[in-house]
Amino acid sequence: MITICYQDEHIIAVNKPAGWLVHRSWLDRQEKIVVMQTVRDMIGQHVFTVHRLDRPTSGLLLLALSSEVARTLSAQFENHHINKGYHAVVRGYMEGEGTIDYALTQELDKIADKFAQPDKAPQPAISHYRTLAQVEMPVAIGRYPTSRYSLMSLSPQTGRKHQLRRHMSHLRHPIIGDSTHGDLKQNRGFAEQFGPQRLMLHASRMNLQHPVTGQPLELNAPWDDHWQSVMTRFGWQAISPAL
Repeated sequence: MITICYQDEHIIAVNKPAGWLVHRSWLDRQEKIVVMQTVRDMIGQHVFTVHRLDRPTSGLLLLALSSEVARTLSAQFENHHINKGYHAVVRGYMEGEGTIDYALTQELDKIADKFAQPDKAPQPAISHYRTLAQVEMPVAIGRYPTSRYSLMSLSPQTGRKHQLRRHMSHLRHPIIGDSTHGDLKQNRGFAEQFGPQRLMLHASRMNLQHPVTGQPLELNAPWDDHWQSVMTRFGWQAISPAL
């Protein structure tokens, strides 16, 4: 079962579990549990995707309940009229807040993007970050006797593939559990010591104009059990995903 965060006659927002595909893909033909089919079966009607959420990322996924609404929402995403907020646990101590303005080259999949242009120029990519909490745990994972982590609020201004993951890696504070852009030793140690073997990136919040009524709408997705466990273990349980 999947948790519904918001629903009306035009849209539905769900809390996607980490590891779930949004829709069936020929890249993973064996996967039987996907968000779109699950939501369709729950509410008894077709749903339409309007934005991406990577398979390892948990959190808020917005779906349209008609093709017309899907087109309106897709245009809002393309024109950057929808503000998305994420939370992430990263390696090390980060301080304060700021903006990452660092262009990204196109990340190509060997199979899915085999016909894409391989030498495309780097695309502008901007992300905003704010440090919410820090912790130092008495666990030696790397070369130091303790391990440090920061809880970050992240907001992508542009929408490049794996943008937040790549930007945090660029700052040398990779997101825990990122097997592509992160620190593999830290990922293994974090999973052994603190439980979840997953990407610690959660799509927490979305602000938009309702595609039909035009009224402002804020959507939120609560932490899942893995996140709750880490937040409690690190003493961050008072922090809300709505921040």
